[in-house]
Amino acid sequence: MRHPQSRDFTQSSGRHCFHRAKFHFDSEHFSSSEPSRHLLVTALLFLFLFPQPAAARDNTLSHSLGDVTVTASRPLSRIGVQYTSIDSAALRDNISLSMADVLGFNSSVFVKSAGRATLSTVSFRGTAPSHTAVTWNGLPVNSPAMGLTDFSMLPSYLIDRASLLHGASSLTRTSAGMGGMVDLSTSPVEIGDGFNVQYIQGAGSYNTFDEFLKLSYGDDRWRLSTRAVLSTSDNDFTFINKDRKEFVYDDNHTIIDSYYPKDRNRNGGYCDFHLLQQFYFSAPRRNDIGLQVWYTGSVRHVPLNTVDYVDSRDFIKKQRDNIIRAIASWQHRTGAMTMSARAGYVHQWNAYDYAVERSEGIMNTSITSRTKTDTFYGDGEWGWTPGNNLFLSATLSVKHDRVATVDHAALAGVKSYDKGRCDLGASVSARWQATSRFGLSAVIRQDLAGHDADAPAPALFADYVINRDANLTVKGSVARNHHYASLNDLYFLPGGNPDLKAEHGWSYDVGVSADKAVGSRTNVSASVNWYDSYINDWILWLPTNKGFFQARNVRNVHAYGIEAAAGISTRPGDDWKIGINAGMSWTASINDSEPVSPDDKSAGKQLPYVPKLSASLTGTVAWRLWILQYKWCYYSRRYTMTSNENTISGSLPRYFMSNLSLERRIPLHAVELSAKIAVNNLFNADYQTIMAHPMPGTNFEIFLSVSI
Repeated sequence: MRHPQSRDFTQSSGRHCFHRAKFHFDSEHFSSSEPSRHLLVTALLFLFLFPQPAAARDNTLSHSLGDVTVTASRPLSRIGVQYTSIDSAALRDNISLSMADVLGFNSSVFVKSAGRATLSTVSFRGTAPSHTAVTWNGLPVNSPAMGLTDFSMLPSYLIDRASLLHGASSLTRTSAGMGGMVDLSTSPVEIGDGFNVQYIQGAGSYNTFDEFLKLSYGDDRWRLSTRAVLSTSDNDFTFINKDRKEFVYDDNHTIIDSYYPKDRNRNGGYCDFHLLQQFYFSAPRRNDIGLQVWYTGSVRHVPLNTVDYVDSRDFIKKQRDNIIRAIASWQHRTGAMTMSARAGYVHQWNAYDYAVERSEGIMNTSITSRTKTDTFYGDGEWGWTPGNNLFLSATLSVKHDRVATVDHAALAGVKSYDKGRCDLGASVSARWQATSRFGLSAVIRQDLAGHDADAPAPALFADYVINRDANLTVKGSVARNHHYASLNDLYFLPGGNPDLKAEHGWSYDVGVSADKAVGSRTNVSASVNWYDSYINDWILWLPTNKGFFQARNVRNVHAYGIEAAAGISTRPGDDWKIGINAGMSWTASINDSEPVSPDDKSAGKQLPYVPKLSASLTGTVAWRLWILQYKWCYYSRRYTMTSNENTISGSLPRYFMSNLSLERRIPLHAVELSAKIAVNNLFNADYQTIMAHPMPGTNFEIFLSVSI
């Protein structure tokens, strides 16, 4: 396993992909412009020339955008909670999107990515990616080795429900998310009655192909579903490399001019395959049983960065992944009491290889890394509702992680470790709707990581409805939270530190939200929230005088800021619907520690790769069977060094990103067709989200869908 600060988490997994996964990386073999024109012409002909049935003209918006009914009631589980629900339409935007793409345009979190099919992490409120807890159907999916989740490995079309719990609100589910929590799930509600089939084919620039197939069956007792996603691409876009400069010489070898060369994204091809199987059974006596199994096989060639001067020699730089996630669940309801239990397993095999041709036909291997992780998980929950305004619950969970890794490096020899840890957790909570306006909730959690036990994590939440007509509600919370070091932080060789303490701190939230129906055709909503958190013993990998990095508890971080969101949905006419949703986040994440040396200039500075300002906007216009959507996001300057230097290598400039799509549905008797054109990076922005990693310019995709 490579060092966590330098690892290119982009893998490859052998022969399970189809023939399109045999990538050929000759820079001249594919030009994106010509296929893009053919794709656009085909899609436009399909959209505009396909006859629209008369019956379809009346079936305008029933499947595209649903009405929103605003009421002042709310579940007890939401008392005082800062909660963001991702709209199902965003999850089904198109099959090429990962959850990293969806969250980047539809939430206030910061998504750090080097492009499609590369490591993509999510951070809340100026914290680290390891401070984001991620669950799938209640199963923790953060890597036990690295402590984080690669969201590029999570296709949005395999997710039915997605929600974000910000800051202290994550304690209502788990204690692992000091920044927040991303809760992903599948749902039997999304499986219709009878047999149903859906197939989507996508094609785009850079020889990109995406396919999605869903087979499902549902009746009064059973809900069964099989979903498969296959994505392949050469991903060989061109870009102007502003990190390199070519000089022009005269006959006397004097520099007379210079320019930035036009380079191609080399070695960027990938093949990702996902297979998801779901079983749900509604047993007699109010028992519900579920089983979900998700397999991922990924082959990802790791692109060269903009300052990698590997010449035309052959090289290997790729990553492979095989992942299996499985979760079985049971829930029983009887009167005022509910009981549930889950048992889950996650297996991940990862390989990374890097070799360069030393001479013709002879490869010089630099890195050969193999990592295997296994996670066994189980939990149980008991809930009781003694009255309509009170809910009591208790949970108990156990998780066992094991990581085995072997890392062969040409200059450092063989490094390996094989370690495991058992984590136990327990919590009790009470939610009380004291009056029709005032609600109060409290939870306390205790966790044990191996032989280490941090202090309990208590949290208190409250909200008050100021105005019922506008559902104007003020919310507040205070909580203590903690995060244990990952097995990589503890045992990686060299540099792991078994003496690391748990990161811990206090966080405070206060905010106000409102939503109101204006007449019979318009709904508006808005919210603003202030948060303030103090995190002690922040784990950081620092250089040592021994020539390697080591994990240490060195920082105290003060993270505070504002999150705001607003939305409007209106029907100006019977055939029209317009929706606009916008969000903004201002984040200060400051190193509040004393300098560790005279050369340490990080004290009082913004943490690296944390933008102070980010914003997003989505606008949708639907007319009859047509849907036009515009998506926009913005990130301010991000520093790449702890000293916050405004130099070429010390920071990344701000950037704006715009995407545009046009879709048309064509309902027939027993079949529904749809076609969509998507334009990514509409204004051809030149930007980077990670230093020295290029991003594609304007590119196109088309999608054709058939549902039966």
